[in-house]
Amino acid sequence: EGEEGEEGEEGEEGEEDEEEEFPGLLGHGEGVLQLKTPTRLPSLPGGERAIGVAASRYFSLALSANGALWSWGSGEDGKLGHGDEEDQWQPKKIEAFAGQRIVAV
Repeated sequence: EGEEGEEGEEGEEGEEDEEEEFPGLLGHGEGVLQLKTPTRLPSLPGGERAIGVAASRYFSLALSANGALWSWGSGEDGKLGHGDEEDQWQPKKIEAFAGQRIVAV
């Protein structure tokens, strides 16, 4: 019985999610929720150059040329890898990978 109830709840949540705005998803700073044309992100902090990107409905990732991984968007459930659940409006380096070279996202 519990499983059937959960499935019904998921469907309802899915409908509500479509109306939500996801903070920081675009990576252009606080308050930028929509852009009408494709817009290049500003450089990663420290002037690092992005060589790869990946995006989902809730967050985005960028891989820098030196192998660092950056994330931004909804921090719910720790999705961004920063050890907290804070939303990030702009790219933030994932320090958990410090000293490691990430090769793909």
